[in-house]
Amino acid sequence: MANSASHPSFLEAFWVWCRVAALSFGGPTAQIAVMHRVLVEEKKWISEHRFLHALNYCMLLPGPEAQQLAVYIGWLLHGTRGGLVAGTLFILPGFVAIMGLSILYVLAQSQEAAVLSHVVNAVFYGLKPAVAAIVAEAVIRIGKKVLKNRVMVAIAALAFVGIFFLELPFPLIILAAGVTGFIGGKLWPGTFQVIKQHGEGPADEQRAVDAAAEKVRPTLGRSLLVSAIWLTLWFAPLGLLAWWLGPDSVYVKEGIFFSQAAVLTFGGAYSVLSYIGQQAVHRFGWLKPAEMMDGLGMAETTPGPLIMVVQFVGFMGAYRNPGDLPPLAAGVLGAVITVWVTFVPCFFWIFLGAPYIERLRGNLNLSSALSSITAAVVGVVLNLAIWFGIHVLFADVAEVRTNLLTGETAVTSSSDIAKNLTEPAPKSQSFVYQPHVRWFWPAWPSTRWGNVVLLAAALLLIFRFKQGMLVTLGVCVTGGVLLYLAGL
Repeated sequence: MANSASHPSFLEAFWVWCRVAALSFGGPTAQIAVMHRVLVEEKKWISEHRFLHALNYCMLLPGPEAQQLAVYIGWLLHGTRGGLVAGTLFILPGFVAIMGLSILYVLAQSQEAAVLSHVVNAVFYGLKPAVAAIVAEAVIRIGKKVLKNRVMVAIAALAFVGIFFLELPFPLIILAAGVTGFIGGKLWPGTFQVIKQHGEGPADEQRAVDAAAEKVRPTLGRSLLVSAIWLTLWFAPLGLLAWWLGPDSVYVKEGIFFSQAAVLTFGGAYSVLSYIGQQAVHRFGWLKPAEMMDGLGMAETTPGPLIMVVQFVGFMGAYRNPGDLPPLAAGVLGAVITVWVTFVPCFFWIFLGAPYIERLRGNLNLSSALSSITAAVVGVVLNLAIWFGIHVLFADVAEVRTNLLTGETAVTSSSDIAKNLTEPAPKSQSFVYQPHVRWFWPAWPSTRWGNVVLLAAALLLIFRFKQGMLVTLGVCVTGGVLLYLAGL
């Protein structure tokens, strides 16, 4: 065929995936655009139809869709080894960068590194307002995609009330939205099928990867074998850590928690960050709210999926609870186990489910469920934007909770949360949800006026001047350094 491309060698594909990984800045939209430009337009290894076909499947899965898309296309090109190489290279640069930044971050907090501390503080001074503005932009971007009617708006509003005021568990919100969309799609398909499936037009010309896509057929035996291998890879390290350090060690707790988070990250990293933030800060005491924003800033400015922020959370949690290990070694181990349990499931979903894509492709019920889940994600990300914004603009923020059963009200200040982080966590922690209403009460005298200026500048850059993420981050970091040096 005149328009077809020859099948690339494994080495040729390896260097192309290295190039994609090096360019994987700017969040999933930019990362997917890079893959489209390189693989569809430049190399002509995959057709437009097949590319969008694969993207639709990855959007239905928990986890970072851009990384899973790389795994899927790599699998189509060169089987399991191709998927492993593509997916690993996609996260490797970000993993190395965030590990180095995490180590510098904790070193800067020690008294022996006063100069480094000032450098890190100056950089992160401007980074936090930029991150808050970027999250606000994500609310609008996702909202334009899915809030097409009053039903979708209502789902988003209920999700926001549920997670911001009632602090309902994130998995419950996603499950309720999915069930609502599934049922609603059967009764009122025109209302609930908001996210249309791509690639429904005539098939593109055959490319190298399209021919390879038909070589693996789904069978029960293959599915059982893939499940056995990847479930062992997923959970065996946790078993070894529990045997070595005990089931109550922070490494096992992080492995279990982030394994749970790995199956709940529908709608992208921003949606699950609220869940991770609530649990890591308030339940486990692994890090402070401001440190959560610092970690997100690291993930925003390094290549790879935004969900790599969990690496920083895992590092800080283990660094503060090292057990018998040196703190830095504990932090590295915590970061490694966190990244392992976060991304092994991504490979598992692709290697297990890719042969069934054609069956999933035309399922309108799944499209309805995805529409409702994405609408709920808008409310969840709005919660994240407000949470970030309040902690960026005010140094002292009180959380007020009123128990709906007893009427009792409890107030927790930012200083109380910081104090809890310096105290040993109790050996047995139970987490039973009590119906309550939660809201924030900032101390107005603690307003950070420098951050007010930087946040306003970031919002202007994004919404008025249509600047991208890297430009916004660069301007805010530069301005933050100047304001920090000026003592503001």
